[in-house]
Amino acid sequence: MGTTRKTITLTDKQDQWIKAQIAAGEYTNDSEYIRDLVRRDQGENTKFLALKQAIHEGLSSGVSDKSVTGIMQEVEARLSIDGRL
Repeated sequence: MGTTRKTITLTDKQDQWIKAQIAAGEYTNDSEYIRDLVRRDQGENTKFLALKQAIHEGLSSGVSDKSVTGIMQEVEARLSIDGRL
């Protein structure tokens, strides 16, 4: 895996925060901290895109002819089968 060197500018407060995380033993250096932030952001973006797609599919599927009570009964049955209820 290749690497790219970046130069970033932080406020003093942001720099102090990163140094505190390193001092607490959470990270070994600034780069490790920044890479972790990028990985977490990538993960969140993936979750967001999946949710956005699910919402789109739900809206595109049209209006259900099921009643709220019927839907709840289906959910309860599914949870009972899974052992979560």
